[in-house]
Amino acid sequence: LLTVTVFLSTLTPKFYFALTVTSSFISGLIFVFEWWHFRKYGTSFIEQVSVSHLRPLIGGIESSPPTPAAFSAGENEASKQNVPECKVWRNPLNLFRGAEYSRYMWVTGKEPLTYYDMNLSAQDHQNFFTCDTDALRPSDTVMQKAWRERNPQARIKAAYQALELNNDCATAYVLLAEEEATTIVDAEKYFKQALKAGEMIYRKSQNCPSQSPQHEAQLRRDTNVLVYVKRRLAMCARKLGRIREAVKMMRDLMKEFPLLSMLNIHENLLEALLELQAYADVQAVLAKYDDISLPKSAAICYTAALLKARAVSERFSPETASKRGLSTAEINAVEAIHRAVEFNPHVPKYLLEMKSLVLPPEHILKRGDSEAVAYAFFHLQHWKRIEGALNLLHCTWEGTFRMIPYPLEKGHLFYPYPSCTETADRELLPTFHEVSVYPQKELPFFIHFTAGLCSFSAMLALLTHQFPELMVVFAKAV
Repeated sequence: LLTVTVFLSTLTPKFYFALTVTSSFISGLIFVFEWWHFRKYGTSFIEQVSVSHLRPLIGGIESSPPTPAAFSAGENEASKQNVPECKVWRNPLNLFRGAEYSRYMWVTGKEPLTYYDMNLSAQDHQNFFTCDTDALRPSDTVMQKAWRERNPQARIKAAYQALELNNDCATAYVLLAEEEATTIVDAEKYFKQALKAGEMIYRKSQNCPSQSPQHEAQLRRDTNVLVYVKRRLAMCARKLGRIREAVKMMRDLMKEFPLLSMLNIHENLLEALLELQAYADVQAVLAKYDDISLPKSAAICYTAALLKARAVSERFSPETASKRGLSTAEINAVEAIHRAVEFNPHVPKYLLEMKSLVLPPEHILKRGDSEAVAYAFFHLQHWKRIEGALNLLHCTWEGTFRMIPYPLEKGHLFYPYPSCTETADRELLPTFHEVSVYPQKELPFFIHFTAGLCSFSAMLALLTHQFPELMVVFAKAV
């Protein structure tokens, strides 16, 4: 102790200054590295090393990784699947390029679609509307090139060239309806021409005696064109106020092509039926598609919640409910809201108008912000129409997060919420839109600790430089 005392008494202020500067520099480097590691991997490096390597050395027991929850409550063990990846889906209710997206850009000067979104649409068009036999028909050869063109004017020009070669080229009319038509009325005229040409080509493909792979590819392409045209015609009727006609067209389309359920035409039907306030028909559609074996969507989950909320929302009061407790119907409605929020936690802020909407993209990420935008854009009016529904949602939706384990290693009713949604949504949604992120990443303890250590040592270095003698006395006293 005497030796240490003598040693400390001989140290000069320069030593203390150098010590504090060095410690500040080192802790600053650690802080920067921790911040970089957290931004890239979402975890603290020091914490990760401590849990993975140091805990076993000091006798800690490493817990086994949790198994993911079932996709829905009551699902048996045999039907469990792996956690799905962040797959991008075609938006069933996507708008028209010329009549809606372009008009928005003309008015606001903002591009509503990202390059990534439009590139996915170009790939969809090539898969839906082209096949290997296009080389046998000059008009289809031109359209095969048109779908690959990046410039809208070049695509439109190519569509007119295809019509000069063949006046019954259905895909050319489809392109003009989507991109050249500046109103829904004009788009509907083009689609009616496409329907006439598409039905004729489809009948020829059906009646062709050949069963070669080339014929099957052509029949599949002609089927895709016909289904696409009929669906868009139904959407035109819906947008022009002919809702019953739109519902009939959608029902007929689903009966005629029952195997094409992956196109999610039932979501278009649900939205049209809600506009008609045909809630019994909406329930019938949900009974068919809200099934354990079928993939979920925000439209399915939130429409189911809306129907159950409709039964109790008009008389619901949070003060009364807190005194007497919830009735069975109210419990069912709250559970349905919790289920919907767990599936997609971004939707309530749009329905409650806590966050502004933008035009929905042409592709969506299920459980992501892009799906929430697409759902709320079309369904907000249906929630407003039912008295008290938004009030019930406002009072109950945040309770969902108390039931979900945190960190989100397990789900409650669904698989754990995927962590890749933020990246995909940023590519799908326009740059001027603030992307919703769930869950918000909390800064780990060691980032706070290293930031505090760096700041404290930097402050000591500054004080040692300004008041060297006083700081030496303080250090020796300590």
